Amino acid sequence: MPIQLLAEEFLKQSQFLPVIDVRTPAEWEQGHIPGSVNIPIFSNDERAKVGTRYKNSGKEFAVELGLEVVGPKMLDFVRQAKKVAKDKKVLVHCWRGGMRSASMAWLFETAGLEASTLIEGYKGYRKYIREQFGKPANLIVLGGHTGSGKTDILKAIEKTGEQFLDIEGIAHHKGSAFGTIGQLPQLTNEHFENILAEIWLKFDRSNRIWIEDESRSLGINWVPEPLFKQMRVAKLLRVVVPKNLRIKRLVREYAFIDKEMLMDSVHKIERKLGGLKTKQSLDAIQQENYAVVADITLDYYDKGYAFGNSKRDPNSIIDIIIEKDEPEKTALLLLDKVKTA
Repeated sequence: MPIQLLAEEFLKQSQFLPVIDVRTPAEWEQGHIPGSVNIPIFSNDERAKVGTRYKNSGKEFAVELGLEVVGPKMLDFVRQAKKVAKDKKVLVHCWRGGMRSASMAWLFETAGLEASTLIEGYKGYRKYIREQFGKPANLIVLGGHTGSGKTDILKAIEKTGEQFLDIEGIAHHKGSAFGTIGQLPQLTNEHFENILAEIWLKFDRSNRIWIEDESRSLGINWVPEPLFKQMRVAKLLRVVVPKNLRIKRLVREYAFIDKEMLMDSVHKIERKLGGLKTKQSLDAIQQENYAVVADITLDYYDKGYAFGNSKRDPNSIIDIIIEKDEPEKTALLLLDKVKTA
């Protein structure tokens, strides 16, 4: 008989056993436990038909339709499960830990596998990971104006063995109107949270976890509220980098990218820039004068950043003056700062 596991134990076992998600392909694509394999008991259309039958005729007739649909596919289900099983063991879940996962787990066990199911299913998993984002953690937030090279600094810190939660990297977005340029397509917000949680759960929360100062939203992805609340009250190390260095960095990062993409990004903040500065920026892009574009847009982003910091406790902010754009050296400086604080 299948063993039922709570989310915490299910995820522990998923580190060495395969997870089979028996929900529909559409449900799986919306969001899934990272690393899981989709063996859907119903296709998207089949799921809809069974649901309609349940609504119109009741559970008994819906189950009959489900059996009619699933019967011819049972052997294929078993073959797929045996391909991914480890030591003849698998973990199985559906949406709420109901009939779909119970039926598939029974089938797999009948065929000689050992199957464990997830109590409350994917819904229980989602509840669990959101709770974990609210657990107290030793966060250190790295802030600084746009173009300060914060991500490069944090990656240099990570190379020293420190823990770094790269929210922008996971979101495929740099957090500004220009944030999607050069990035992979964004994940659904649901799956963004799942990937974020996969990394978060591996951290030792009693040790330092470095994280970049972010707004709540990065494109279509949103930092989970429990985590965002922790970020807003954590110690903020704010690197203060001269504007001319920030302009040079932004020119390196964005110059010679497709002009239409840059112009579209400028149009996204047109209302905030105003008509004149928008026109100046667009003209500068056409002329490939990217330093002017960076200079104009930084004025807008610097004001927004100052407003965001005004909501923090001033005593939680430590300014670090940086004279050169040298991420590795800045990383060592910041590490010395936190170790002696």
